[in-house]
Amino acid sequence: MKTPRRDFIKTTVMAGLGFTILPSHIAFSKDSASKVRLGFIGVGFRGQSHLELALKRNDVEVVALCDIQQSMMDMSLQLVSKANKPKPAVILDGPWAYRKLLENKDIDAVIISTPWEWHSIMCLDSMNAKKYVGCEVNVGMTVEECWELVHTSERTGMPLMMLENVCYRRDVMAVLNMVRQNIFGELVHLQGGYQHDLRGVKFNDGKTNPGVGAEFGEKGFSEAQWRTQHSINRNGELYPTHGIGPIATMIDINRGNRFTELVSYSSKSRGLHDYIVKTGGENHPNAKIKFKLGDVVTTMIRTANDETILLQHDTNLPRPYSLGFRVQGTNGIWMDVNKSIYIEGQSKKAHQWEDAKEWLDKYDHPLWKKYGNDASGAGHGGMDWFVLNAFIEAVKRKINTPQDVYDAVAWSAITPLSESSILLGGESIEFPDFTQGKWMNRKNDFALGDDY
Repeated sequence: MKTPRRDFIKTTVMAGLGFTILPSHIAFSKDSASKVRLGFIGVGFRGQSHLELALKRNDVEVVALCDIQQSMMDMSLQLVSKANKPKPAVILDGPWAYRKLLENKDIDAVIISTPWEWHSIMCLDSMNAKKYVGCEVNVGMTVEECWELVHTSERTGMPLMMLENVCYRRDVMAVLNMVRQNIFGELVHLQGGYQHDLRGVKFNDGKTNPGVGAEFGEKGFSEAQWRTQHSINRNGELYPTHGIGPIATMIDINRGNRFTELVSYSSKSRGLHDYIVKTGGENHPNAKIKFKLGDVVTTMIRTANDETILLQHDTNLPRPYSLGFRVQGTNGIWMDVNKSIYIEGQSKKAHQWEDAKEWLDKYDHPLWKKYGNDASGAGHGGMDWFVLNAFIEAVKRKINTPQDVYDAVAWSAITPLSESSILLGGESIEFPDFTQGKWMNRKNDFALGDDY
C-alpha cells in the first residue's frame, strides 16, 4: 500500500487533536498534585544527577532510593542530607529489589537510571504498578520489547517518557523555533548522531571514570561495568536518541509523519583494541577480545513525508564531541559542527557560511527565555533541568508526557533495526508503525506550552 504523502497528512492532522495514552478521567483532570512523590531506581552517577535536581524542587518529595551498590547509595544519601530533605527509604537487596519500591502506594512516579538491559522490564513493571515512568535512554533493546511497552502503556493508561534531554538543548530548541517559523522552508534532509570518544568510559583502571587502563566488567568502574559488553556483543546504532530525538520534533514524527524504512552500514572495528594496547599493553588479556561494534555506524532513515535522515554512531575513535546536527530545507541550512547557518536571501553573503549565534539568539526558544536562569548549573548545559521539569509537570497535572511511549519506542527501535540491517549486509528494513495509524491524526505540541 502506498504511504500517504504530505498533502493528505496535513489535512488529516487538522481533523483531530490526536490520541492520548491516559484515560479521559485522568487526562482531563483539572486537579494537580501539590507534590510529586518520586522513587529512584538506580542511583549511579546518572541517577544522582536526576536526584540532585529533584531535591532542589519544592514540588517533589523523594520517597525511596534503590540500587545494588552501597557506594552509590551512600553518595546519594549525602545529596539528600546536603539538601536538608528527609531521608528516603533505602532498598539495597539485589537487582530485583526495585519491585519492593514499586509496591509503595505513596510513589507517584519513578526515575529509572540503570544499565540498558534492565530498562524494558523495569518500565513494564512500573507501568503495571500504576506509576508514571521516566526512563533513561534507551527503553527497549528489541522490537518485541518496544511493542510490549506500547501495549502495556495503552492497557494501563500510564505514560512512559524517555528522558532524552538533547531535545531541550538551547541551540536545538532555537532551531526548532526557526523550523516552525518556516525560516528553513520545507525540510528535506536532517542529520544527527552520537559522536563521542567513550574509550575512557568503556575501559578504565577500575577506580576513576573516565580514567586510564584497560579494565571493564567486574574490574571496571561505573559504565565500564556494563556498557562495554554491548560493544563486544552488538553491531549497530547503539545510541540513537541524542541525534534522532531533536530531529523527530522538527519533522513531526508520530504526529503527522513517521519513520518508514531504515538501512545501516558498519565500518571495521579497530578503535577499542588499539586503546587497550595503548593503555594496557599488547599482552593485556583484553587485547584478545574481538569487538563486534564497528567504529563508525551509519544509518539512513526515510520518512512518510519523504525527508531523509542520516545518523552516525562514533564512540571508539579519538575525536572531539559532536552530535553532528544538520537541518536543511528549501531556504537554507544549519549545522552544529561548525556552528554555522546559511539562509538564502537573508544571509550576509551569498553562498557563504555565517556564524549562527545571531540567528540562534534572535530565535531563542520561549522556554529558554523563561526558565534559562532556573536551568543554569544543571547537567548538560541546563538540558537536564528541562527534561526533568517536563516529566514532573506532567505527573503533577496528570496528563501525558510531552515525549510519550510512541516516541520512546520509535527512537529506541532504531538500534535493533540497525543491527538487523547490518547483519543482512545493508538490507533495507521496514520500520514498524508503533502508533498503528494514529500518527496521521496526532498533533505536534512539543515545547508549545508554558512549562514544557
